[in-house]
Amino acid sequence: MSGVDQGLESEAPAGASNGDGRRPAIAVLDYGIGNLRSAQKALEKVGADAHLTDSPSMIEEADGVVLPGVGAFGACMSALREAGLDEQAEQAVADGRPFLGICVGMQMLFEESEESPGVAGLGLLPGRVVWLPDTVKRPQMQWNRLSCRPFADDSMAGRMLRGLDGSWMYFVHSLAAEPSDLTAATVDYGGPVVAAVAADNIFAAQFHPEKSAEPGLRLLANFVELCRDQQGSGADINHAGDHAADLHPAS
Repeated sequence: MSGVDQGLESEAPAGASNGDGRRPAIAVLDYGIGNLRSAQKALEKVGADAHLTDSPSMIEEADGVVLPGVGAFGACMSALREAGLDEQAEQAVADGRPFLGICVGMQMLFEESEESPGVAGLGLLPGRVVWLPDTVKRPQMQWNRLSCRPFADDSMAGRMLRGLDGSWMYFVHSLAAEPSDLTAATVDYGGPVVAAVAADNIFAAQFHPEKSAEPGLRLLANFVELCRDQQGSGADINHAGDHAADLHPAS
């Protein structure tokens, strides 16, 4: 059974059901690259009204936005821009709505990638994406265990990674973001490798939560919970907690 099947056939994490009847609307950006529908199906599994869409009006009305991605950084950025969805992603972040990047979707949030010299990323996060070291096999294609940094419980990273320290997630990648104050979680692959980042209303994962069985569904359920808050009285996210230096262990 594939990781996707394992994730979708697992029981939804506790708290994923929407007892008050409100299913937050989540737009999964559809720019024609790879199997984007698996992320949509996993979000529906944990209680979202998720739509794979390139409709500006639907994206603008969504409570949260997801940018998945597979393949090469340059090809993904070109497809996103040709679809006009780069501006939609930027606006969603500017609006303060919960925003989730997955795999290459995480990498696209940065300024540039060594994989595609000269191709600009979205620049929503400072920094760049670099090749995994020559001393390890590329790509990393395996389950690996998260090591989460401590964050305030009400911060973006704290809420997204709640209950997930030490969880096994599924990775398929040859590049990763450079370590920085944005790093929310790492894995050991010939040394620490950035597995997730967070800043303000952005959370991004290098792994595939939709392929990571119950732990991946739990992370997506945490995102749906954030979007449900956005749907109500506004997102209850303590942005300052994402960057507080005293919440990060010494590197």
